[in-house]
Amino acid sequence: MANRFESFQEKRMVIFGEMVRRYWNGKLNNKEDLSLLAAEIRDKYGFLDEDMPFIKDHIRVAMGLDPKAGDDFDDEITLMKKTWEIGPPVIAKIEGPCKYCEEEGRMCRESCKYESHVYNRTNGPVIVNGKCLSCGQCVTDCDFGALADKIEFLPVIDLLKNKKYPVYAAVAPAIAGQLGDNITMGQLRTAFKWMGFADMIEVAMFADILTIKEAFEFNHLVKTTEDFFITSCCCPVWFNMTKKNYEELYQHMSPSVSPMIAAGRILKKLYSDARVIFFAPCIAKKAEVKEPELKGAIDFVINFRELKEIFKALEIDPADLPGDEKDQASLGGRFYARTGGVSFSVKTVVNRLEPSRVIKLNAKKVDGVADCKKILETLANKEVNANFIEGMGCVGGCVGGPRTNLEVDKATRIVNEFAEDSLIMTPFDNLNVMKILKELGIERIEDIMKQEELVGLLTRSK
Repeated sequence: MANRFESFQEKRMVIFGEMVRRYWNGKLNNKEDLSLLAAEIRDKYGFLDEDMPFIKDHIRVAMGLDPKAGDDFDDEITLMKKTWEIGPPVIAKIEGPCKYCEEEGRMCRESCKYESHVYNRTNGPVIVNGKCLSCGQCVTDCDFGALADKIEFLPVIDLLKNKKYPVYAAVAPAIAGQLGDNITMGQLRTAFKWMGFADMIEVAMFADILTIKEAFEFNHLVKTTEDFFITSCCCPVWFNMTKKNYEELYQHMSPSVSPMIAAGRILKKLYSDARVIFFAPCIAKKAEVKEPELKGAIDFVINFRELKEIFKALEIDPADLPGDEKDQASLGGRFYARTGGVSFSVKTVVNRLEPSRVIKLNAKKVDGVADCKKILETLANKEVNANFIEGMGCVGGCVGGPRTNLEVDKATRIVNEFAEDSLIMTPFDNLNVMKILKELGIERIEDIMKQEELVGLLTRSK
């Protein structure tokens, strides 16, 4: 009996793709259309009538809505159209399949690598929100579909179709190679424009801006051999792990927002009526944009696995499109996609700012849950011989995120090659950054920390 739930991660993406196809083409308009889709899913995958609540809840989650645990469809389409944001929690519990999973002797509680016993068996997993870091590993590991992250794309279709606002696709640095080995960033830009996006923006360009900011902060804060600076604002898992469990160390963490948040805030500052959609390698970014102090910067988050299914559903093959190529980001900004990229990038700017600095930037780079926890423990015990600490929650960095389409080693190689192809060597050399700064009233990079408005856009309140 359990086999109908197995490999549900793959089935879930097929279901999502079918929803995208129908909604884009105006064939998913009411509860009757949703019920017809649910029946087709039941028959296609050999589910039983008793599984219909499970199927309907997955359809709701694929619309960005909360599950209802057994209720029939009502006004979900209307609710989705009226709701211009996806509410927390990002990870939803779907009732039904856990009893079959237990028969197989599987233990989802072992999936959570951050806190022991976060998930407990009742009718399904119980998510302990005080401990959950929204890394999404449990969703990836739950093969039976008892846990699912809300998908935020159907409301984006309305934005693109209505053409009321300019909609920007902001892509994470790790996107290189994720939609195909030979697909260029320019071809992705063309694909997004075909869908109705105003443009595609490399978030690595905003990583360049944050790199300059963190270089100034490092020079200001690290004056003695006892001082240290904790960074990697781009990883919400690392950030939340530090904030929730190491209060004293958190005081040494960079106050910078992530490049994603900086991109959204600055784009909306430059284009007041813009909407910004972020394309990410992970689930944690969906939670990050809903944090109260960060809310409003990014409208919706779509991960790479979902984007692949979207292109498939809309019959878009970027490889067949002409490339609209632009060099928006530096080598250093693009390196943010993998472990050590932040350290490399910041160091290049520190060396430019103070080439004769006595206390050099000495970086310690860690990735993966175990090493992140280990470095924080050793930092707390004052046993680390480094003054710049970079952490990434996923092994390999963002290229190792749970919603990527490539193996880590291959993704890292492609990211490195893409970064090295940039004609802009360091953030300091990025004329795109200077253009943005000038539009915000800054004439010299050296004044980046003196303009209160920009500092506010780039800083998270502690």
